[in-house]
Amino acid sequence: MAENGSGPAVALEAVTIAYPAATGKYTAVSEVDLTVPGGRFVAIVGPTGCGKSTVLNAVAGLREPSAGRVLVDGEELRGLNRRAGYLFQQDALLPWKTVLDNVAFGLELRGIGKRERLELARDWVRRVGLGGFEQSYPHQLSGGMRKRTAVAQTWIGDPALLLMDEPFGALDVQTRQVMENELLGLWTGSGKTVLFVTHDLDEAISLADEVVLLSAGPASRVVGRYPVDLPRPRDLLDIRAAPEFTEIYRSIWADLRDEVMATYDRDVNRTKA
Repeated sequence: MAENGSGPAVALEAVTIAYPAATGKYTAVSEVDLTVPGGRFVAIVGPTGCGKSTVLNAVAGLREPSAGRVLVDGEELRGLNRRAGYLFQQDALLPWKTVLDNVAFGLELRGIGKRERLELARDWVRRVGLGGFEQSYPHQLSGGMRKRTAVAQTWIGDPALLLMDEPFGALDVQTRQVMENELLGLWTGSGKTVLFVTHDLDEAISLADEVVLLSAGPASRVVGRYPVDLPRPRDLLDIRAAPEFTEIYRSIWADLRDEVMATYDRDVNRTKA
């Protein structure tokens, strides 16, 4: 994966994604241009239905552009993005497997021997704070513990690019902040590139180097890019009280609010029609 200064790790060039709908063709995003430098943490925000997850799915290779192209390390993406790890809002833990076996499962699929994969899995279970729970099953875990397991399951394969689709959205506020801090702890110094989708502007600013704003849909496009010049390392339990944080929030919210209201007006007019 490209490092800082050596070209973008990910680039979307005039990407349009449309698909059949009940009322005809629906264009989710239109001519999206976006570059993500290697090693950077970039968050995507926007109103409901603006195509945030669609963009992420295009980078994952799960949805092919109708027009334009996706480049990964300068090469056009065709098929699944094998260089990426994907962390969804809902975890993909197998209920019949233990924490240890769930974390090791991806390595098993890659043909890595049992002894090696379980050794690596034990290390990752400890790194995410689940030491002692190796033999527990998903139904025995709290929401935060399940998410830690999913994080380890994603990171153990050492992907250069991490795609995260509202991974902490289902957690309570306190657990969410703890998980955000732990995510930054894992990412800092790793050289990994992160593309992070969230509906929560606080979360986006707290985590990211840059926030990208998508317009109201349909045919969403990039309407703003905002650098987040907050020092690292960051303690997310304190950073939201900083004046610099408030200033960045106000700047982005002024534009995000317009897109949220455009979505609201569209939905109201559709209801009245």
